[in-house]
Amino acid sequence: MKKPLVIAFLTGTMNAFAGAERMTAVIANALAERGHTVHIVSLFDAASCFPLHPAIKQRALFDERPSFKRHYLTTIAKLRRDVSRHGIDILVEVDPMLTLFTLPALAGTRVARIAWEHCHFGEDLGKPARRVARRLAARTAAAVVVLTHADKAAWQAALRHPFDIRVIANPLPFPVPDIGYARSASTVLAVGRLVPAKGFDVLLEAWAKVVNGMPGWRLEIVGEGPERCALQAQAERLGISSTVSMLGARADIESAYRSASIFCLSSRYEGFGVVLLEAMAYGLPVVSTHCEAGPKSLLEDGINALTTEVDSSDALAEALLRLMKCPTLQDALAEGGRRTANLHAVERIVGEWETLLHEVSGAR
Repeated sequence: MKKPLVIAFLTGTMNAFAGAERMTAVIANALAERGHTVHIVSLFDAASCFPLHPAIKQRALFDERPSFKRHYLTTIAKLRRDVSRHGIDILVEVDPMLTLFTLPALAGTRVARIAWEHCHFGEDLGKPARRVARRLAARTAAAVVVLTHADKAAWQAALRHPFDIRVIANPLPFPVPDIGYARSASTVLAVGRLVPAKGFDVLLEAWAKVVNGMPGWRLEIVGEGPERCALQAQAERLGISSTVSMLGARADIESAYRSASIFCLSSRYEGFGVVLLEAMAYGLPVVSTHCEAGPKSLLEDGINALTTEVDSSDALAEALLRLMKCPTLQDALAEGGRRTANLHAVERIVGEWETLLHEVSGAR
């Protein structure tokens, strides 16, 4: 048996219902379960929205979010002291942007760095510095982890110097249920942060086209974010607010999957889209945009989902109506989806992480 490692995950905060934070908790928990010493270090706010293994050591460099421009050097100093004090072997940057802190903080140490990308290379999330950070990560980290082969190709095409880049998909955060659920409710479910990238404005436009022909059906959106008021106003304007529920963020997301019949992802882009795996695991047939990068990698039209072009409410409405009217197609997509979900079990994915971590440790 290989020697257990001392691993730290560095993130902005774990106190946010978001995909990167959730995946950090899942992978960290699985590594702790395998006997590794695992730390989660947040830049600010030591709380976590997600349950953590009792052996995980969690802390924050600052109690509250500071101005990182004003406290840049302080952040670097705090991080360097923290890593030294706890004997970290490998630091996993949950966002390559964190390279801007870790590169100077760990200069001259033997701590290996892994940059973990949760978005896709073509999107900087409104921060041009992310493009610089990615290039620094590729040149200086022991490895870069991306979620899809398409994103790996994009990194390699843009950054033509040699660097170690690995594809490790996100895992399903929970075991695949033994059986799918009945799908007896006339409910379409969507899950995600209420931000423009998720395309909920397009989904509401599509729902206005769907609901008149399918009386009794409801749309439930689970998530929170800055677009809530705009989306509520849009639903009112379209005259569909009585058939749309915006349920906010939920820790018990599994109950939402169990009470739905169809899952819809309307995103303009996704780094991976783990909500697709979650819906598939519960036997929900999926309608999704065929967007970069995860959905394009995960979904096969007519096999485990119906896929549509991005930003088209007409195409989304047509696919939803087709699926809502055809129980046979629902069953076929649900079966294909559960096969996909089974390929992303936590044990399989954490095994890939463990292999990479031991390789990086051995090369230190």
